[in-house]
Amino acid sequence: MLRQALAGARGALQQWRMLSSRRSSTSVSSAVNSMLLRHLKEHYLELSKMTPPPKVSPPSPFTIVEGALDRSGPVLKRTYGDEEISLRMMMVKTVLTSCSFTVDISKPGQKESLHFLCGLYPDALGIHSVSMRPKLETSGFLVVPTKYNGPVFQDLDEGMRDALHSYIEERGINENLFPFLQAWLYVKDNRNLMRWFRAVGTLIKERKQASDA
Repeated sequence: MLRQALAGARGALQQWRMLSSRRSSTSVSSAVNSMLLRHLKEHYLELSKMTPPPKVSPPSPFTIVEGALDRSGPVLKRTYGDEEISLRMMMVKTVLTSCSFTVDISKPGQKESLHFLCGLYPDALGIHSVSMRPKLETSGFLVVPTKYNGPVFQDLDEGMRDALHSYIEERGINENLFPFLQAWLYVKDNRNLMRWFRAVGTLIKERKQASDA
């Protein structure tokens, strides 16, 4: 009888310790969630109060693609004769004095387009690569090339490189785009960051509510 009583007491004590440990763990987890939610809210509000840069329009005849700020895909477009030209930003962290983008030049009836990867500075344009790519679809996703698309740009002789620079500059791809692209990147990055803070906060809040239930 005594053994049974002791065994029962030990079982009750072990169960109490487990429950106590769970309560402690839940309490710590709730505190961490609350702290994280507070920081997310503070950063979100701080971003929402930041003054955006003055609105800058792209140089004519480029036009802004509708909805470009809220989705991936081309940012600017224009026509040049029978050519369709689209420019899309490379969404990577860059210094404030430069930005990277791609330019696609295509013609009706052709399955491929001429694809430039460029770097732009306030007073200069640099070409990193030139390749032939399948035409971009309206989904906005880049098509990965599956065949040889051309030589390394720096391996081309100086005359060819200069001619390619002249080719895209004649189509308006030059340093005049820099003020617009810099402002666009700032607004895009700000929106993405606010969206990220909001999404993480929603997830943490749902987990917190679930654990409190």
